[in-house]
Amino acid sequence: MYRVLLPVGGDVEHALSAAEAVISLPNAASEVEVEILNVYEGFEVSGEGGRVDSENVWNEENYPDSVDAVEERLTEAGVSVSRRREHGEPAEAIIDVAEELGVDSITMAGRRRSPTGKALFGSTTQSVLLAADRPVTVTLDE
Repeated sequence: MYRVLLPVGGDVEHALSAAEAVISLPNAASEVEVEILNVYEGFEVSGEGGRVDSENVWNEENYPDSVDAVEERLTEAGVSVSRRREHGEPAEAIIDVAEELGVDSITMAGRRRSPTGKALFGSTTQSVLLAADRPVTVTLDE
């Protein structure tokens, strides 16, 4: 079996683009297993009302619609699927889960960003590409 980690954020179109890349793998229906990963990004906010930490509000079972859409599409194509939700910094969680599961590759959706946008906001995709010790396939929107 060829095992793929498919990190999924909140954007359904991006997520489905990555799912289609997996479906296009040779013998996907019979030879590919996919672990869909959603990472709830950690945060901490303080203000007049007090302090809110993401640890206090995240729910391990509250997946975004994009995860359901990807699972449905992969299942429809005959691909074996499981799902997982983590809390923390997305790129770190993706790398950690890939290593823990021993997946063969990571397939993820990216988006085109200006160099300034990357510098200001970072890029989960770029971080994963630089840190992964296994192949990473990135689909880009048009």
